[in-house]
Amino acid sequence: MRQPDGFQVWEETVPESIRGDALWRMTVYRLALFLGDLSWEDVTTLHRDGRTRRIADQLYRSVGSISANIAEGYSRGSGKDRARFYEYALGSAREARDWYYKARHKLGVDVTAERLDLLAEICRQLLGTIRNQPGRTLREPGVSYTTDGEA
Repeated sequence: MRQPDGFQVWEETVPESIRGDALWRMTVYRLALFLGDLSWEDVTTLHRDGRTRRIADQLYRSVGSISANIAEGYSRGSGKDRARFYEYALGSAREARDWYYKARHKLGVDVTAERLDLLAEICRQLLGTIRNQPGRTLREPGVSYTTDGEA
């Protein structure tokens, strides 16, 4: 996986209390936190315009839910319980993708494309993580999350 622009610099700003937790080893968690920070500016832009204020609220909630559900799942004792929360995170990532798509007119093509690429990577990683949980099978057929220019 190619790291998103600014990811390495961002990682260095995260407090040691978060980086020192075993959860930090999960790349998908780090990507979700990174997206959460990126989305703050996006949400602020959307919130300034009365036409997109509701989108801003939904986007903020769905993006924040991704890392929160990954953290919750990581703390569960069984593979089945972990998978359930990782599935919630996957649902939130898909929802965030939908809200970013709806906000594309206000956020611009470049910002939207970057966020959609990051969300596609989060979805890919979550699908793999869910499949690897003992005692849990994914309910949906295999899905290939790709972005333009990727095979």
